[in-house]
Amino acid sequence: MDPAFLARGLVVGFTVAAAVGPISLLTIRRTILHGRGYGLMSGLGVATADASYAAIAAFGLAAVTSVLVGFQAILALIGGVVLIGLAIRTMRTRATVRPAETTDRPGLPGAYFSIFGLTMTNPMTILSFAGIFAGLGLSGHGGVEAALLTLGVFLGSSLWWVGLTAIVARLRSRVTPAALTWVNRLSGLVLLGFGVVAIVYALGIDRWIQVALGARL
Repeated sequence: MDPAFLARGLVVGFTVAAAVGPISLLTIRRTILHGRGYGLMSGLGVATADASYAAIAAFGLAAVTSVLVGFQAILALIGGVVLIGLAIRTMRTRATVRPAETTDRPGLPGAYFSIFGLTMTNPMTILSFAGIFAGLGLSGHGGVEAALLTLGVFLGSSLWWVGLTAIVARLRSRVTPAALTWVNRLSGLVLLGFGVVAIVYALGIDRWIQVALGARL
């Protein structure tokens, strides 16, 4: 058993989590609207999804990887529709910076499982972890090392979300209604863009466009 796998997994998990994307925007916005606890629970949902995909890659579960990648288009379509729905809801939300009341804020389990499910709609994450592990020479080891690697990814990802939500929560009191209005609009537009791109790739529309452009040229 090599304890260094835990540290390496931590670095990988932190790095992957730090990549800016729709999940980051959702977590930041949830922290602003509902407080650090709600944002952190959302981040832990992301960390669990990252660790789940990292485990599949670390343990070399090729059959599971093939199945998930085979359903990539369906999962991407589902994720795209969800993102577009979230984008519309975000842009229509009334701007307010008052502390969220218990009746206004969804439950913490809902925060965890909703963003966990959304993160899991991107099975290409498995291939990302597989590529990173292979590039760092972390592939092909025994079950204990793979377990340490998976645990490290979860801890590293969690560490990122702990830090991010702490920073956002500290700045939360300075957010004015006008600023939150722009946060809602911009994050909604970005989420909409991610959702449209996901659906385009899921339906293969990008290939149709390439074929059409090739025919015209």
